[in-house]
Amino acid sequence: MARIAGVDLPKDKRIEIALRYIYGIGPHFAEQILNKTGINPDVRVNKLTDDDVTKLRTTIENDYTVEGALRGQTNMHIKRLIDIGSYRGLRHRRGLPARGQRTKTNARTRKGPRRSIGGLKKKTGK
Repeated sequence: MARIAGVDLPKDKRIEIALRYIYGIGPHFAEQILNKTGINPDVRVNKLTDDDVTKLRTTIENDYTVEGALRGQTNMHIKRLIDIGSYRGLRHRRGLPARGQRTKTNARTRKGPRRSIGGLKKKTGK
């Protein structure tokens, strides 16, 4: 099992797909990394040699911002928007969509579950 950037890559997947399990690496970066290291994208993770894993690890550590560092960087960008009082920062602070999506309907992912305003009371029978 290969462990790169603190993430255990799934054993039975192709390395091209398995690299995407690392936060900050998508299809484009996965292809770039494999081209730099010269590893065949069709190879399964469990078939990689220790030398290949080392090449991948050093390339990712030296050339890409991934996992914890990238999450911290993203949080700092959001905090900056909130601090300067921009419209996007205001939307982040209120927990609403920040990129122009409609909020009359939808947007439940950002807004959370519906809250009842008055609440219905059950009628008690005699």
